[in-house]
Amino acid sequence: MFSYYLELAVRSLRRSPGLTALMVLAIGFGVAASMTTWSVFRAVSGDPIPWKSSQLFVPQIDMWGPKGHAPNSTDTEPPDALDYIDAMAMMRAHRGKLQSAMYQISPSVVPFDASKHPINVSGHAVFSEFFPMLDTPFLYGGGWSATDDSQRAAVAVISSKLNEKLFAGANSVGRTLSIDGKDYRVVGVLNHWNPQPRFYDVVNSGGFSTGAEDVFVPFERAIAMGMPNDGNTNCSETPAQSGFVGMQQSSCIWIAYMVQLDDAAAVTAYRSWLDGYAKEQQQAGRFSWPPNNRLRDVPAFLDHEQVVPSDTKVSLLVALGLLIVCLVNTAGLLLAKFLRRSTEIGVRRALGAPRRAIYAQFLTEAGMIGLAGGVLGLLLTGVGVASVSWVLPRDIASLAKLDFSLLGLTLLIAVLATMLAGLYPTFRASRVQPAWQLKSN
Repeated sequence: MFSYYLELAVRSLRRSPGLTALMVLAIGFGVAASMTTWSVFRAVSGDPIPWKSSQLFVPQIDMWGPKGHAPNSTDTEPPDALDYIDAMAMMRAHRGKLQSAMYQISPSVVPFDASKHPINVSGHAVFSEFFPMLDTPFLYGGGWSATDDSQRAAVAVISSKLNEKLFAGANSVGRTLSIDGKDYRVVGVLNHWNPQPRFYDVVNSGGFSTGAEDVFVPFERAIAMGMPNDGNTNCSETPAQSGFVGMQQSSCIWIAYMVQLDDAAAVTAYRSWLDGYAKEQQQAGRFSWPPNNRLRDVPAFLDHEQVVPSDTKVSLLVALGLLIVCLVNTAGLLLAKFLRRSTEIGVRRALGAPRRAIYAQFLTEAGMIGLAGGVLGLLLTGVGVASVSWVLPRDIASLAKLDFSLLGLTLLIAVLATMLAGLYPTFRASRVQPAWQLKSN
């Protein structure tokens, strides 16, 4: 029976090619606009570490107090990064299962091949617990040890991309690397790791970055070597001393921090410790305001930082609105098309066809229009995904991907949405009175 309805649908669509093309175009453009914006929204709003994001927390301490807010402002949020003094105090306390302070660096790596020029790479200075805390994948070797942290060892973890450049992709663990003129021993090579959003350091990365980080070195080693911060630095007052050392002794914020807390009891205990630490600073005269701390997990912190650009949400809503307009127009065209065949419907009903047969016939026709619109939508979605860089920043546009799930979803939405749009026209068609139609003819 379904093949019979398909045959009827094909005949009907051929009888009015102009009307059919108009409906296919409407569905194709509407679906393509929605799926293109969805591909961007999906990429920027996803959970970068879903299996562990609820256990990873970003602590915030109000080291600036009221002077950190604009006059008459109702904002009471503490700064979203830490100064060096608080970050080191939190590392020494070691109240979480795993934790790491981190800051962005951009050192120069010198190839041993004298014919090649030095390479400026991006990376982070982190503690050893950074790697097991974030489940970073390793191609060779692993992270360094806590002993390396305390001894400020000259060790490094590099990306597979840098490993390919410097060591032709071979296992470089144990090999020596020159960073800012100093020799470092490679202890691990990461295996294509570039989570988006860059949840472990939203403050310095802005949330998204097209390039993976090439090098990680021990935090205290980087401090001792005077590797400057390559990320954001914000100050509520001018540091008393100039230079990198002066910044370490100031209240300027430039250090990101993450801690792993496995259960609610650990979260409660850590939050209590944060408040206790702030009270100690208040009693010591460093803070003159009550404790004002925050402890958010990764999804909550990404939401607080508004990592998902507001214009992607607006674009998605506009595109969905366009799809609805296209479906309303399609419903109107289907209604006109179906009711024009009232005589045919009346004859079929007079010969004993039940209403469910009318439903099946016309919804099959609507589904075929949706399938054709979906195929056109696939092509237009591909063009749209390739063109988003014209309207969005490059870091965000590069995240939009045309994969099989997006292709399948495009076809599914096109067919289902068109059949949904065809429900009312089909309902009206099934209500055609056979006697009136036969009498009028």
